[in-house]
Amino acid sequence: MRILLTNDDGIYAPGLRALRTELQKLGTVTVVAPATEQSAAGHSVTLLTPVLVNEVYEDDGTTLIGWAVEGRPADCVKLALLELLKDPPDVIVSGMNAGSNAGINVLYSGTVAAAIEGAFYKHTAIAVSLEYEKRIYDFATAAHYARQVVEQILAQKPATGSLFNVNIPVLERGPVRGVKVLPQNVTPYTEKFDRRVNPRGRTYFWASPEFACPEPHPDTDVDALNESYITVTPLQFDLTDHARLKAMANWRWQVESSPS
Repeated sequence: MRILLTNDDGIYAPGLRALRTELQKLGTVTVVAPATEQSAAGHSVTLLTPVLVNEVYEDDGTTLIGWAVEGRPADCVKLALLELLKDPPDVIVSGMNAGSNAGINVLYSGTVAAAIEGAFYKHTAIAVSLEYEKRIYDFATAAHYARQVVEQILAQKPATGSLFNVNIPVLERGPVRGVKVLPQNVTPYTEKFDRRVNPRGRTYFWASPEFACPEPHPDTDVDALNESYITVTPLQFDLTDHARLKAMANWRWQVESSPS
């Protein structure tokens, strides 16, 4: 099996390294990932500047791990599929992200965006993230769980272009209770900004890392993560509101000719 591994935390991130070690049990892993952290980059791509690419090797200096890309997560997948890989991958895995990408965070996530880019190109793509508390990460154990989930997803032979979002719960909270397939929670998070003044008297704001989903929504990914379940959410990138589209077909539209 050929596996393309990417992320948004950067090619040297410990989460990616741990996941690569586990995924090598399933096949050949090639890494194409950002050279620097691109957290919350969403689905942005680089258009106005060149995208530099460098080969990255194991510590022995002879074994090629993959490529570090001076760009966004979506750039990495585009370049991998269109330029860098000799053969197309059987699956694209993005992660493992340091921090969950559940609920509305899916829209901001560079990790998920990289997986979406792979699904654009008709590849099965899986985003993987690890929830944390107090910035304590057990990436090795989380990668062990993630590899099993990836393996079981692939065993179902999903349709071409299938897209999945996987979140591993905080491991320090207790043992993982199982896997749940659930929709994402779309409740807005409560967020804060730290207001500060710089030495020149200019006001600036720093986004606080402390945010929470204020309303419990049973049977969604956020709540299941809080209950120590691994969550799997099938995603799609078609943002069309098909129910409203059908209703709007009966609207009567009128436009006037432009004035001469």
